[in-house]
Amino acid sequence: MHRLYIDMSFTLHCLCFFSPLNMKSFDTSSAVESGTVAGNNVDDDGGEKRTGTLMTASAHIITAVIGSGVLSLAWAIAQLGWVAGTVLLVSFAVVVNYTSRMLADCYRSPDAGTRNNTYMDVVRAYLGGRKVQLCGLAQYGSLVGMTIGYTITASISFVAIGKANCFHDKGHGAKFSVSNYPAMAAFGIIQIVLSQIPNFHKLSFLSIIAAVMSFSYSSIGTGLALADLASGKVGKTELTGTVVGVDVTASDKLWKSFQAAGNIAFSYAYSVVLVEIQACIFSTRNDTLSSSPPENIVMKKASIVGVSTATAFYILCACMGYATFGSQAPGDLLTDFGFYEPYWLIDFANACIAVHLIGAYQQVIAQPIFQFVEKKCNKAWPESNFITKEHSMNIPLLGKCRINFFRLVWRTIYVIFSTVIAMIFPFFNAVLGLIGAVAFWPLTVYFPVEMHISQKKIKKYTMRWIGLKLLVLVCLIVSLLAAVGSIVGLISSVKAYKPFHNLD
Repeated sequence: MHRLYIDMSFTLHCLCFFSPLNMKSFDTSSAVESGTVAGNNVDDDGGEKRTGTLMTASAHIITAVIGSGVLSLAWAIAQLGWVAGTVLLVSFAVVVNYTSRMLADCYRSPDAGTRNNTYMDVVRAYLGGRKVQLCGLAQYGSLVGMTIGYTITASISFVAIGKANCFHDKGHGAKFSVSNYPAMAAFGIIQIVLSQIPNFHKLSFLSIIAAVMSFSYSSIGTGLALADLASGKVGKTELTGTVVGVDVTASDKLWKSFQAAGNIAFSYAYSVVLVEIQACIFSTRNDTLSSSPPENIVMKKASIVGVSTATAFYILCACMGYATFGSQAPGDLLTDFGFYEPYWLIDFANACIAVHLIGAYQQVIAQPIFQFVEKKCNKAWPESNFITKEHSMNIPLLGKCRINFFRLVWRTIYVIFSTVIAMIFPFFNAVLGLIGAVAFWPLTVYFPVEMHISQKKIKKYTMRWIGLKLLVLVCLIVSLLAAVGSIVGLISSVKAYKPFHNLD
């Protein structure tokens, strides 16, 4: 058995982001409630003035979008074929950008009124009733799923570094029987440490670094595929994807096609955190001398930048990967070893994935979960010192930090929970497809469209109303089919899998 080598320098590299100078908390709700924000450095809602810009918002979106999903797109195109695969990639991009613009316009209610700093607040302002609870269930359920998916992907990347070195030293047929579980545990330990930082709103550069990591490993995957194509390695491709009776059975073709649609949907799943990203954008309502545009305008531009950039990378990565491997495209372009050499470049790409996911897990995905629970508990038990009191402590390397015992316990328990679930269900493509299917329709399509209809007071049975309802219906059908395909894939994987045994 080969020993798994995890380059802990990447862990230290990530930890160095969080120096004492960067330990400032940005929590609008707590600032408003406590009245501790002093001077004129306040926003229109009484909280500390936002500093987000078009660049940081775009970086947040790219960090959320160009993530683990990009690695499965060549496999998705292989299931669907050139026609359906590329059409779905472009269609999802258009739909996501269209509905994101609607959601951005709903950030304030009415149009130039009160801020709604979370997705649930937006739904409460425009729709109310049980839809608020449904929104919370969909949003936080999908965020939980994404933390699990990120844990799976990061562990695969950690192990792939050891595999690449083994294959380089002993040949591509060498036996490498190492479990993913130590890597998952290592990722969980890193997240337990990082989760204790109160929040990351002021660490916008972390998203910029994570976005650079995304570009790096996406570019490496695309470049390696292009190099193989240039050398004459061309896979067997079809307009309609895998061939029934040759590559797959009829039932496998059906279910895997649905699962592939879910994977593509997951690759655009950033609406789940769009409102939280917009809540960080600089406000000009109390600054009459500023010429900066309103938050919704900035957010719309950021969405265009983020989605168009992601789509370009997706099409390149997916199509190059499919052209190179054909129907045999791996489920994960880098870690399933479609490429073996140069091994050092593959190591670097997998390290980039790990660094990106370490940052994205905290910066984009987990923070809304943490803050939702903590805000609820603070409101329910305001007199509890365990929940509300902050303690100043000097920590080696990090300096003076604020420690809250409830935050310490709750966030640690959550990270352990997501890590254990990832260990039980370490099935990359099926998990991605299911998360995409569950999150895409309600958060990306249904709620933005319904709130847009309410905001603009669009009358029933007009052409615009009918068109929007048709969009909702079509996307619902796609999401349901994708969910079914992913569930079938999970069931198939679970039947042949023993929890807490080696995956190899």
